[in-house]
Amino acid sequence: MIAKNSNRPVTLSGTGHAVPGRLVLSTDLDEMSGLTPGTVEKKTGLKQRYFASQSETAAQLAAQACRKAMDTARLSWDDIDVLVDASATMDQGLPNNAALIHNELGLDRYSISTFDINCSCLSFIVALDHISWMLTAGIYRRVLIVSSDIASCALDWSDLGASGIFGDGAAAAVIGLSDNNTSCILSSKSQTVSEGASYCGILAGGSRFHPSKVKKNFNKLAYFYMDGKAVFKLISKYISEFVDDLLAQAGLSMDDIDRVVLHQASLSAMNHISKRLKIPDEKIINIFPYYGNQVAASLPTALDIGIKEGRIVRGQRVLLLGTGAGITISGLIMVY
Repeated sequence: MIAKNSNRPVTLSGTGHAVPGRLVLSTDLDEMSGLTPGTVEKKTGLKQRYFASQSETAAQLAAQACRKAMDTARLSWDDIDVLVDASATMDQGLPNNAALIHNELGLDRYSISTFDINCSCLSFIVALDHISWMLTAGIYRRVLIVSSDIASCALDWSDLGASGIFGDGAAAAVIGLSDNNTSCILSSKSQTVSEGASYCGILAGGSRFHPSKVKKNFNKLAYFYMDGKAVFKLISKYISEFVDDLLAQAGLSMDDIDRVVLHQASLSAMNHISKRLKIPDEKIINIFPYYGNQVAASLPTALDIGIKEGRIVRGQRVLLLGTGAGITISGLIMVY
């Protein structure tokens, strides 16, 4: 658990998001699965999502989102000190995905370093939290954080409840010190309940279940799995106390929060959290029906869309909140 925090005068100077070119309607998945039209939407609440093609990579999507964030911030690459990839899924085991994004952007002639922060679906919140301390300490001037995930290649379509909710995408944000000290982070917190570490995940991708060690069918280990009921039950046990403490650190109540950006996990999960925390629907940025769960990219995509649509404006208090594999809960309150 992260200790109580002082205010950090940091600001998001530019945001952007990107999606792959293939739009997939829920009716397309009905047809693929031999289901009655409308079944997937009724079961998931998802009307459409975007899936990457065989040739598209997470680094390519990330680069598109990065360029949009940089354009919005009206900065050049000389203004960026480090590029941080805050994603759940990787293009490959090594090198770090941030280096692949750096290469995709053609940044060789710039003095921009890279590293990854991986906290599953919460990677963006965790990266924003940790980078804010580096900014206030004077280690960096400006940092580009990007979350980019391609979930579609790891979906087991025999389990529609787990697979039907996902989409692919990327979102980026430029972070720097606030000039007027109005924009700031008020509080942040992260808590892992590792009794749920086995409740969802992808077993393949590391040394524990490497092809050289696994006797059984390795392909099955490369697909996402989730025990949704177990995840739901565990999160329900902790979420209210978690948010109460996060608000107390900031000296606020839920009534003081102007907008809430949730990890777009699923429609049922978002509805449950909003009801449990008594958050009015009009305060929540909900993009799930049109983008699905884009893993780590879903929260910053919702954040960018909220900003671009004018629902999130300067001076508002914004709560970022989500849960991810681990099981981890993370939250951050900022003045945008």
